[in-house]
Amino acid sequence: MSGKERAMQKGMEMNKDAGKAETMRMEIESRSENEEFARVAAAVFLSRLDPTVEEMDDIKTAVSEAVTNAVIHGYGGGEGTIYIEITICGRTAIVKVRDEGIGIADIEKAMEPMYTSDPSGERSGMGFSFMEAFMDQVSVESEPGRGTTVTMQKTVGR
Repeated sequence: MSGKERAMQKGMEMNKDAGKAETMRMEIESRSENEEFARVAAAVFLSRLDPTVEEMDDIKTAVSEAVTNAVIHGYGGGEGTIYIEITICGRTAIVKVRDEGIGIADIEKAMEPMYTSDPSGERSGMGFSFMEAFMDQVSVESEPGRGTTVTMQKTVGR
């Protein structure tokens, strides 16, 4: 387990004391039109935390980036399912976006700003950078041929 993953796990354990965890799970088809639906569903579920407009925008942007990565890079614009799980532990939102696509061979390289595996040049390669900028913690687990899971955490109302 990496240092980031240990810190995220510790944060989850600490926040369990703040109340019972609530979780929402959904599956969406790997289509770019579903990115907006994922944003709205996340916002509605997380509204119970009473986040500021800025906090909500940060989370919605991160969800959008993770879903877009799954559509474009995970499934290459083809068919597949994207799994989204959002858990609230106290004041902390934990968002997991998972695909069963092609996976990432070099996670460290993929997370570098401006890196993209899109040969068309239409993508900026800033997805992971935006997720890291808008969320408190981001971790990525992936294996070539088995898909990718992006786990993001943000505490609201500090």
